[in-house]
Amino acid sequence: MSELPGFDHLLIVPRLRVQNANAISSPLTHGFPSMTAFIGLMWALERKARTEDIDLQFNAVAVVVHDHQEQITEGGFVNGFRLTRNPIDKDGKSSAIVEEGRIHLELSLVFAVQGPALASTDKAGLAQRITDLLSQMRIAGGSIIPGTRQRPLLQPLAGSVDDKRDNFQSAMWRLLPGFVLVERHDLLTLRHAELQSRDPNASPLNAWLSLSRINWRAPEAVVEDEGVVKKQDWLNDRQHLGWIVPIPVGYVGLSELQPPGSVSSARDQSTPFRLVESLFSIGQWISPHRLQSADHLLWYADSDPERGLYRCRNHYQPETDYDFD
Repeated sequence: MSELPGFDHLLIVPRLRVQNANAISSPLTHGFPSMTAFIGLMWALERKARTEDIDLQFNAVAVVVHDHQEQITEGGFVNGFRLTRNPIDKDGKSSAIVEEGRIHLELSLVFAVQGPALASTDKAGLAQRITDLLSQMRIAGGSIIPGTRQRPLLQPLAGSVDDKRDNFQSAMWRLLPGFVLVERHDLLTLRHAELQSRDPNASPLNAWLSLSRINWRAPEAVVEDEGVVKKQDWLNDRQHLGWIVPIPVGYVGLSELQPPGSVSSARDQSTPFRLVESLFSIGQWISPHRLQSADHLLWYADSDPERGLYRCRNHYQPETDYDFD
């Protein structure tokens, strides 16, 4: 298993308001931007910081959501995205509409950082400089609205194990109320095993679809001694699992790596190119104060070009073992 890159500080940028972020996270999911968008934001922020002579390495990121408002129609059983009207084309006809899902967010970003810039005695000023750079960028295609109500914080994670845990939990209390997204691949593995116990041909896709919806099952009839059938409630197989959601976690290659510049219209002509499709897993929204370690909070990039895997990883460990039966 890959390991979380090293870091010694958490940079917490609280209460950012983002307008019109991308709500379509993959071909199959919507409702919140993909974690790939936030890892890309982290890399772009690191490059921007270095242009300002801030020698800081950004190794992982987490997002805590305080409020959200997906731009969808209301009042019916089936919702649709609120779409914009595209300008007319050169012939005076309406242009084709490419469906774009949008969402307004209030969120906090947590970056795992390390580097010589942290030797500065003015850590509050350093955190504010980075936040000012971030305010000039976009988050998942959305615009950052000025006017955050709280100051950024550089939280050191040093000392003994107990000191690190206390400092981390103190930082998490600052992010309440809110919910943080973590990966629950363990639930997908358990559901796959449970489905295979009933159908040996069940695939991981069947397990993912099963966890992506609420499945009601009629209970088995229970006959009492007098022959009277006892009435039972229907069973919901998502009970006690928490707020779980289907999420994309990266990409898998569909073609061989092509040499840099060999594919026309590629965005980057200096990087090898390959066609990819989305990877999916199961995520869970949990309150930050329930996390015991920064390792459970943070997401980082893990690339394996030989296997064609480019994915986001999170090492959240649940405290409770779930039994689907």
